[in-house]
Amino acid sequence: MENENAKHEKDYIKAYQEKGYTANFRFEEGKLIASNSKTTYSPEDIHIVADHRYEGMSNPSDMSILYVLETNDGKKGTYLLGYGPNADLDAAEFFKAIPDENVSDKASIDS
Repeated sequence: MENENAKHEKDYIKAYQEKGYTANFRFEEGKLIASNSKTTYSPEDIHIVADHRYEGMSNPSDMSILYVLETNDGKKGTYLLGYGPNADLDAAEFFKAIPDENVSDKASIDS
């Protein structure tokens, strides 16, 4: 990333969007859903190709993780998940269920 000191999720989201990770996803009823096409995905359908963790500057309990995703059918996008005390436990369990072989940092802009 050009700005090595970027600390906000929005900076990383913008950088990944410029690299083609433009799909938006939402989590609902145990599935990840592509917002535009309404296609649903199970953990086995998802590849995490980078992730970035954040802690709020003014409130340490304000924590999140940005997942950079690719799907089995070629969609590329990001998903921002809160973790810690404010976590969506169902969404966190979904991401935990993604098979280890589907997790890498091959697209990380920090590498």
